[in-house]
Amino acid sequence: MRYSSNSWLLLHFLNSNYTFFGLLTFTWTALHLSAYILAPIPTSVRFSFIRDFKNQKHSHSNNNAEPSVVKRSELISSDDDGMLIPFEKEGGRMVSKIEKFSRLPVWPVWNGVLLFAISRIFGEEFAAKLEQQGSLGGRVCPNFFSDLSQTSPFIMLVHHSHSFAAWDPIRYLQRTFFPEGFPAHPHRGFITVTYVLNGGFLHRDSLGVKQTYGAEKQHSGKHTQWLMTGAGILHEEMWDIQTPNLLEPSRQELYQLWLNIPSKFKADTPNVQLLGGDEETPTVLAYKDGSLQSSTIVIAGSYANKHASIETFSAVNILHVTISKNATWSHSLPTSYTTAILYMRQGSAYVGSTRIPPHYTAYLGQSSDLISVRTSTTESADFLFLAGEPLKEPVVAQGSMVMNTDMEIYQAYRDYQSGKMGVPWDHRLSDDEWRHHLQKYPSSF
Repeated sequence: MRYSSNSWLLLHFLNSNYTFFGLLTFTWTALHLSAYILAPIPTSVRFSFIRDFKNQKHSHSNNNAEPSVVKRSELISSDDDGMLIPFEKEGGRMVSKIEKFSRLPVWPVWNGVLLFAISRIFGEEFAAKLEQQGSLGGRVCPNFFSDLSQTSPFIMLVHHSHSFAAWDPIRYLQRTFFPEGFPAHPHRGFITVTYVLNGGFLHRDSLGVKQTYGAEKQHSGKHTQWLMTGAGILHEEMWDIQTPNLLEPSRQELYQLWLNIPSKFKADTPNVQLLGGDEETPTVLAYKDGSLQSSTIVIAGSYANKHASIETFSAVNILHVTISKNATWSHSLPTSYTTAILYMRQGSAYVGSTRIPPHYTAYLGQSSDLISVRTSTTESADFLFLAGEPLKEPVVAQGSMVMNTDMEIYQAYRDYQSGKMGVPWDHRLSDDEWRHHLQKYPSSF
């Protein structure tokens, strides 16, 4: 994998928010985090803009007594990064690796810096609970998967958590030079899956499609955008900010997943769909003795004989799972689904004896078809589960393009620069001005 330099991405995220107060917070952060930023990144990590301020990777084992009915695995060794590797025993796949990616301060940066300071003083899990309350949203967590042989067809997962307050004066200064969202930019050769948990997005693209989607009433249940970039597309996604009153901020939280597709589909015509509701993304509720044990929203693939409506280009499962306290969630995967990833959004859970804390990513082994995730008596869990068949094709990802060879990446950027995907527009254009721009600079795809 080849991407822009680590320092460029760091400045892109951190410098994005600085005004008078933003400059002070950025300077404070830089002074306190310089040791982390300058720390050498292992040469084995090739797919990385920036992995973490400290490139943190932590191991977690269970030190608390758990019910005797749960079989426990024995930790036998650690890899070069100190992550514990458990035996694969009966009862399902075990965790082969667990890591935490950087949570970078943005929208607003001062909230993100405050959360970082709180995490250092009171611990990561305390900061995670504050962040999920909503008023302190201000971080983005890009999960740049370093070993695509273990994560194919999944390229990258990003968790956004932001808040926009009507009373924030710096916000209005900031957006004069740093837009509240993602202005028009190109993609080719993969699918972006944007699943909104709070708030929403306003979408416009080079195909002439305008959409509004998200988790609020005005979005009519359409919480997911499935964007097949194919031969090439320009799109903008701007935050759909609805502040209910002067004091209460607009909460914005979502996942964006980059999903690779087989090479034979990379030149297909781009298209975009909105998903949501029981017909397209069914919800499976599991009960025990009349009590709700778990809820599973099927974004793609299937679970418990419930199937998502979207047709995928390869076999995948994308599931949003919540588990009550002292409960177990299970899933049986086809043998060919050798990739299995779990990202913990809220709370914590156990796979075998390995505890997965909030905001950590766990990679599961391949020795069993059964996935079993359980919670303790004191904490529930909310996570995104990804599984699928590896594509077993070469991958070259650079910037916003995902192809199979260096020459294809070169051609993708050449087509973009020559205007074949259309020409980017100013996000401040009215809809009529935007449509006129598309007529003047049409896409060839």
